[in-house]
Amino acid sequence: MGSFSITHWLILLVVVVVVFGTSKLKNAGKDLGGAVKGFKDAVKDEQADHAHKHRILDHEASSPVQDGHVGTRIDDIEISPTPVEEQHKR
Repeated sequence: MGSFSITHWLILLVVVVVVFGTSKLKNAGKDLGGAVKGFKDAVKDEQADHAHKHRILDHEASSPVQDGHVGTRIDDIEISPTPVEEQHKR
């Protein structure tokens, strides 16, 4: 009683076709297919934008020359602590 047999599915299909008609079902199928295609295209565009942003950020991080000027990245600066004796003299 918990599962449907093939005859139950066929009766359900006939009732749906009689109630909605074949033209409405065909249009609903087209609309559903268009929605799925639009969703897939949006996901693909988002992934392409995400990859493009990462390429730009990777390029900027690896390039020491920006706008024609040689610069020092903050990661390249070493900060050494001041000896305790010098701190007391100040």
